[in-house]
Amino acid sequence: MGACPSAHGKDKVPTETVLKSSRAGSVSETAEPATLLRTSGSKINSSSVPTGDALPLTRAIAGRLAGKVAIITGGSKGIGKGIAIMFARQGARVIVNYRSDPAGADDTVRECEAIGGEGCAFKVHGDVGKKEACEALIEAAWSKWGKVHVLVNNAGMEIQGDFLDVTERDYDRVMDVNMKGAFFCTQAFARRCRDAGQRGTVVNISSVHEDLPFPGFTTYCASKGGMKMMTRNLSIELAGIGIRVNNIAPGAIETPINASVLKDPEKLKDLLSKIPLTRLGKPEDISLCAVYLASDESTYVTGTTIVVDGGLTWYYIEHH
Repeated sequence: MGACPSAHGKDKVPTETVLKSSRAGSVSETAEPATLLRTSGSKINSSSVPTGDALPLTRAIAGRLAGKVAIITGGSKGIGKGIAIMFARQGARVIVNYRSDPAGADDTVRECEAIGGEGCAFKVHGDVGKKEACEALIEAAWSKWGKVHVLVNNAGMEIQGDFLDVTERDYDRVMDVNMKGAFFCTQAFARRCRDAGQRGTVVNISSVHEDLPFPGFTTYCASKGGMKMMTRNLSIELAGIGIRVNNIAPGAIETPINASVLKDPEKLKDLLSKIPLTRLGKPEDISLCAVYLASDESTYVTGTTIVVDGGLTWYYIEHH
């Protein structure tokens, strides 16, 4: 696997930068809630369908991001952690943003360095739900390595609640992290790229619930739908300065936020019956897609959403 040396020769890169603009509050640093869609009609017989296993990492081509520097927000666990590690495996240097899980961020950095060598990753603490934290994150990354090529807006959260009971505080918190964070991280990144005369790539991580209803999570669904439309709009606005913007919509992925489903055989069986490929996705399924969108293989791709859900979306639509 390709190493990812420091842009400043042998200088050791500090492993953490703390953004003073972060504030208290409970943020789930993940991109996807448990997907328990209420479908009707026929279900898939998982016993008679091949599973379509995830691509073994040994079969993934290495070095596709060699020489690139990438920021991943919400990189301490789940999908964000998987993307950070896969980017390091592909030769990138990685900035791991986190808010509430320093131990998880440390683990992500260690796994990245085990692949790419010491100094190829460092963590940055900050709450991307605040504009100044978004700007500080981009500045911290640029000041360490002098350039950033890729921004992955992965940090996200959801707060479950009946629509009639949702508070303004809960609404603001979800929108701040999911929409405001992605908006202002992208703005700060794009300004830096423009000023440096450098091309860049933004990869947003939304959800199948940008399109599919999920009762009890209206704010979350609205935020992810907004992210999809923001992707389309910015792909046009930022094309003139050489920035591509794309979106990945994950389905049900094996991450900590889906632990309750994984531990309940009946819930898991019901969910799998609605996924044509009859398995949950793995972080690698999302991270390999992110590698493609971040790499030079996709230089003519912008403004699109790639749905990675094992067929769940179309099964849901077909049965409603």
